[in-house]
Amino acid sequence: MELRQLRYFVRIVELGSMSRAALDLDVVQSALSQQITRLEGELATRLLQRTPRGVAPTEAGLAFFREAQLTLRHADQAVRAAQQARLSGTVTVGLAPTTAGVLGLPLMQAMRARYPDVRLHMVESMSGHLTAMLNARELDLAVLFDTRLHQAQQATGARRWAMAPLLEEDLFLICARDRGHPGGRHLPGTLTVAELGQEPLILPTGPHGLRSTLDTAFARDRVAPHVVLEVDSLAMVMAAVDAGLGSTVQPWAAMGRYPDAAERFQCARLTDAPARRVNLLCSLPDEELSPAALAARVVLTDCVRELVTTGQWFGTTWIGGQKAGA
Repeated sequence: MELRQLRYFVRIVELGSMSRAALDLDVVQSALSQQITRLEGELATRLLQRTPRGVAPTEAGLAFFREAQLTLRHADQAVRAAQQARLSGTVTVGLAPTTAGVLGLPLMQAMRARYPDVRLHMVESMSGHLTAMLNARELDLAVLFDTRLHQAQQATGARRWAMAPLLEEDLFLICARDRGHPGGRHLPGTLTVAELGQEPLILPTGPHGLRSTLDTAFARDRVAPHVVLEVDSLAMVMAAVDAGLGSTVQPWAAMGRYPDAAERFQCARLTDAPARRVNLLCSLPDEELSPAALAARVVLTDCVRELVTTGQWFGTTWIGGQKAGA
């Protein structure tokens, strides 16, 4: 028995005519009659009888009519309850440019599919700026890179965040491919931090998570990096590298917005363990997050896991589920 059959039957009884009900329901009369015949066959009893004025319920049909009306009312109430209970509101998520290039679109698509009534506000900015915005309660969630930033905000008395590890990213030395000179420079498959001492580097400035990670690696190996440009914009960094002004150290995702990255750039993975970037999902404490923001945090985690485990986010290792050191 289907709700559709109940609706058809109730409308026929209410209008007292098969033809008028078919017109009202926008259904071919033969199809309507067929559904009623199937319903009567399933119940093994006659529900309608013909009269000079149309059709009328039999005694069994009248009893069934009252219960069918009640069932349809309950079904409609269930639909309204489900619609009213759907999550709504606004969630603000901050992503660094490299992260946004890989995660941004899948996250937006997943939120639209799972929670269509939640308005997602996406902010793309450098890690240091996202940290300040999270401290100022201008973001609900952000993917950040350096736990020292979190430790620093605690030391200054800022309110605590919630933190969870997501993934580790390999870092790569990236330089322009010498397209005009086939005999030009060719990077090896891997390099160590110690081998970067003479490399002309284009890097972000100190407050940002990637630079903090690199400075730690350089200090460990007693390397004085040859920084020729400091640029706090991934787009400009990659444009400068593409123009041959220097090399940069970035995760693979930095090349994600170039469909022809393989023709533009060449890269070598850094093999040193400290030269890896840990991605942390940081958020306001649970008690400060709305239900929509809590749901978005789950969706973001699911998206990252899917991208990493399926190989769509190259050069990464999933570490979600481990305890954050915050």
